Amino acid sequence: MTQSDNPLLTPYQTPFDIPPFEAIKPEHFLPAFEQALAQAREEVQRIAHSDELPTFANTIEALEYAGLKLNEIAEIFFNLNSAETNDQIQQLAQQISPMLAEYANDVLLDEQLFQRIKTVYQTTTPHTLTAEQQMLLKKTYRAFTRNGALLSENDKVKLREIDQQLAILTQKFAQNVLADTNAFQLWLLENELDGLPDFVKEAAKEAAIQKGQPDKYLITLHADSFVPFMTYSNRRDLREKLFMAYGSRAYRTTHDNTGIVSQIAQLRKERATLLGFASHADYVLEERMAASPERVMKFLQFLKEKAREGAHRDYHKLSERARQEGLDSLKRWDVHWLMEKIKRDEVGIDDELLKPYFPLEQVVEKGIFELANRLYGLTFHKRVDLPKYHSDVQTYEVKDHDGRTLAIFMADYFPREGKRAGAWMTQYRGQYKLNGRNIRPVVSIVCNFSKPTSTLPSLLTFQEVLTLFHEFGHALHGMLADTTYPSLSGTNVYWDFVELPSQILENWCYTPEMLALMARHYQSGQPLPFDLTARLRRMKTFMEGYATYRQLSFGYLDMGWHYLLQATPADLKSFETELTKDLDMLPPVDDIAISTSFSHIFHGGYAAGYYSYKWAEVLDADAFESFEQNGLFHRPTARKFRRLLSAGGTVDPMKLYIDFKGREPDPNALLRRAGLL
Repeated sequence: MTQSDNPLLTPYQTPFDIPPFEAIKPEHFLPAFEQALAQAREEVQRIAHSDELPTFANTIEALEYAGLKLNEIAEIFFNLNSAETNDQIQQLAQQISPMLAEYANDVLLDEQLFQRIKTVYQTTTPHTLTAEQQMLLKKTYRAFTRNGALLSENDKVKLREIDQQLAILTQKFAQNVLADTNAFQLWLLENELDGLPDFVKEAAKEAAIQKGQPDKYLITLHADSFVPFMTYSNRRDLREKLFMAYGSRAYRTTHDNTGIVSQIAQLRKERATLLGFASHADYVLEERMAASPERVMKFLQFLKEKAREGAHRDYHKLSERARQEGLDSLKRWDVHWLMEKIKRDEVGIDDELLKPYFPLEQVVEKGIFELANRLYGLTFHKRVDLPKYHSDVQTYEVKDHDGRTLAIFMADYFPREGKRAGAWMTQYRGQYKLNGRNIRPVVSIVCNFSKPTSTLPSLLTFQEVLTLFHEFGHALHGMLADTTYPSLSGTNVYWDFVELPSQILENWCYTPEMLALMARHYQSGQPLPFDLTARLRRMKTFMEGYATYRQLSFGYLDMGWHYLLQATPADLKSFETELTKDLDMLPPVDDIAISTSFSHIFHGGYAAGYYSYKWAEVLDADAFESFEQNGLFHRPTARKFRRLLSAGGTVDPMKLYIDFKGREPDPNALLRRAGLL
């Protein structure tokens, strides 16, 4: 295959330089990576072996823009591996990940290149650089020192070997989770649907028809199928069966991750030790707002103590309801089902009652898009002429308040076999400035909402509405980016700060003003009744003690693997149980585990960072109080928050927050919102 035959290597003849998805085939990726890697290496070597005296421009800035094509191809490939994968792409990922790890090591361990960077770092007078340039210089120097530039040659070889192994293992971990998620199918007959509302039955029927079984109903482990079944099914035996399948993904199965997670954790620990850190958490948290594992543990402990009374109250409430329902004891597969019943009694609300008021298209147009318009003046223009990687994808040209094109926004809402579970924001191109041009981003959100059926539009649960607003908050962070350098743009911020822009948007979903805009019955067009709006506000504190304990248990488990771990655990299950014993009030269950499918920390970017969800909740609760005080759509407050978003990673996040709020965040804001004070 020649370069001219490869759509990844030729100039895109597409609007806004969007990748030409329809022309890209799996066989294009390997030669494209090989070509882009060679080009990137050549660009880096020109910098490293330059005869000119090292300066910020010819070294730091030049390195920042080296390998842009490689980064672009990598973003396309790994995004498709998550959203539209197949066996061929997964096999390529196993081959390509080590290639990229080797390249990264070649750059970060290049002695000549590092000496030039070190010279610039040590000799440049700060006032000769802009604040953003100073941040790039600091970040570049630390990237090298934190990744082995100061190591001996022997230790550099060890680091390379570790990074190669980690690249392979993390990809294998993700593939095993996806394989077990896709492999399980719960086939049901009409008489096994007791308790399931019509929308769940219809989705299960459609799934079965697609599999060639029109006389049956199909439930899977994908969230849009798993969660409704666990919430509504009166068949306790089937809830148990589904729960056990979900909890045992990649645990003692054909696609077992038990050994892989231990290997990943151990390799991360070895890597951190090699670089002079006590643990992987020490290494990670050096570049986080929390700053140290000790501070994270103190933060988790603080929340645990504050939530203890509420968590125990919620647990006893669940146990009492289990007794009332005639259950012999409270089991894990009963929790969603019992919560739904308690919610109906205490709050007077349930998903089946709410879903008709939240058709997806309406929540998009009158919810997230309207909010972005009222806060920032953005408008979203649907385009059917732009390239996309799947027919389900919806594409929009986003314009700023002055009519300029700000970004391209892609939304991929529905589940399919080639897409991993969950919801996330990503980008196919970030924002940056080069040669006088402000390159605008191509941003995407990927979800797994229920597909429309032959009789129903896609109707969202309220939790799915929150998810949509959450991911759209991340998307706004990318779309509103306005920085010079790509590595400091958009969501390229500290991990315990990156959730602030997403989580703050969820707060609007509970407000009467926002609900009046987006919550209308899909058939009658009638607004959500006022009493339901009031009940939804009570949802903010419903079972919040239990939910906080559950979230903290994941945080403790994460820190267990990446901070407390001294040696490979003899038994993974016992290791998990010991770490979460003070937070897990439910009876233990054999044959399931959390870690083997804990993708956030073993495949995503949340290793030693899962605490950041709660950390960011403090930030978002505190920040949202400014909108509550000044007005939910108060433009001056929104302008201040936009400055926080557009700055990306160019400013220390605590300074950005203080510039917005006028002080450091108050953790009691979270406790006030959760009803835990």
